[in-house]
Amino acid sequence: MTKAMLISLIAAAVVADQLTKAAALSLLSQGTAVPVFPSFNLSLGFNTGASFGVMGGIMSGKPLLMAALTGALTIAFAVMAFRAQQALERAGFALVVGGALGNIIDRLRQGAVTDFLDFYWRDWHWPTFNVADIAITLGAVLILAASLPLRRRKEPVLDQS
Repeated sequence: MTKAMLISLIAAAVVADQLTKAAALSLLSQGTAVPVFPSFNLSLGFNTGASFGVMGGIMSGKPLLMAALTGALTIAFAVMAFRAQQALERAGFALVVGGALGNIIDRLRQGAVTDFLDFYWRDWHWPTFNVADIAITLGAVLILAASLPLRRRKEPVLDQS
């Protein structure tokens, strides 16, 4: 995977995230769930914490601090993306970076991350999430897959004699 492809994947994740959030903000009302199919609603919400609302109470009212912390991690993941040797690993880091940038944009623009995908089973709801979260999760899965021994190329054995 070339550097241009890596940057394109990061940009695609950011654009997909921001376009879907813009649609959610213009078409949905907070507190009103729109059923799509059984066990899935579109439901507008805002997250001031980290993933799945973790640290929401601590970080509430501190979007710049949250954006700065996320930004520092994003820079570290971007460096890892450009240094990774395997295409699968590079793609994984690129998706993590793109998703994180999408959520940082929200924090800087409106002080919270826009969430709208609501999966549930009976009365139990998974925390509402967005396309950036999907990119981050898929990226993490790709990074893990790249680290599996079955995925590694077998290096030729050098004769030591």
